[in-house]
Amino acid sequence: MFYRLAGIRHTSYAADRALWPVPVDRWQIGVLLALALAAPFVLPNLYLSSYLLPWIIWSTAALGLNLLMGWAGQIHLGYAAVMAIGAYGTIHLVRAGMPFELAIVAGGLLSAVIGLVFGFAALRVKGLYLAISTLAMQYLVDWIISHVPAISGGSQATLQAPNFRVLGLPVAGDFARYYVALAVCLLVTLFLLNVGRTSFGRALVAVREKDFAAAILGVNTFYFKLLAFWCSSFLGGVSGVLLAFCYYRAVTPEQFNLDVSIQAVAMVIVGGMGSVMGSYLGAALVLLAPIVLNNLVGTLAQAGALPVSQEILSHIPLILYGGLIVAFLLFEPLGLAKVYDNLRNYFLVWPFRHARH
Repeated sequence: MFYRLAGIRHTSYAADRALWPVPVDRWQIGVLLALALAAPFVLPNLYLSSYLLPWIIWSTAALGLNLLMGWAGQIHLGYAAVMAIGAYGTIHLVRAGMPFELAIVAGGLLSAVIGLVFGFAALRVKGLYLAISTLAMQYLVDWIISHVPAISGGSQATLQAPNFRVLGLPVAGDFARYYVALAVCLLVTLFLLNVGRTSFGRALVAVREKDFAAAILGVNTFYFKLLAFWCSSFLGGVSGVLLAFCYYRAVTPEQFNLDVSIQAVAMVIVGGMGSVMGSYLGAALVLLAPIVLNNLVGTLAQAGALPVSQEILSHIPLILYGGLIVAFLLFEPLGLAKVYDNLRNYFLVWPFRHARH
């Protein structure tokens, strides 16, 4: 087996701090990156634009929310509002003539500033009170976007995303939009992978575990909570820009409602809080599981294996989807990332039965 720690000698600080000291991990990352780069040339256009592209974008959004919930331990039920701010802001900036590279950063900064404003008020409370405070942000932003025509054009209006260029090259077609989304996702992934290796990441973990103890140790808990809100809101705004320009190519107020915020929270919890891989796995489950279950139920119904009415048939995928999430939370509350970690630890000592601690 390739999963072996024998022969791995930490003889330098660089080797000791390597992201993937086990060779098979590096091979897996290389294979996954190669598959991601080759996907547009292998997959049909329908699968690329309908499945893979939204998964990449929502993984980026889940990574940003995971920074706040998984690393800092702060719940956020208004993440879709943060994404909407970035999406609408960037569309108006690009229409005004700003290059897309600057506009996406400006949209993220706009989301970060507004998220920081709400963070000042929200972080005065904890737990369920914090959740209600961020929920108020969701409703307030929804109302402003819907009732200010200068932002959205009206409650029923659709704001088209303009054509844009990246590094002077026009981005047109699903191939180009996919690679733009993939590049941003990889940058966010590298950032999150290295957060835990910095003093900022260690401070967030200390705040998450016990903020009173962190304060006694000299950690400015309020400052790091605000910084986590700022970074998470910035990444949320950037992911909202990707949704608007690379996937929807238009925005409406309904695309960033409360259901979307709950969906993002579900991605983080099911995938695994504080896990980069968990963000990818959670986004895949939340996005793709309903599609797979719908196709499965439809196939069984056509074969006559489900002799029930059409009304009941339409609710079976939702029942199965909810049961699937509940099963994961019951049998592995740490998420899908923990399932992978358990398998990996098993193969690290296979065929021996000694547990790795």
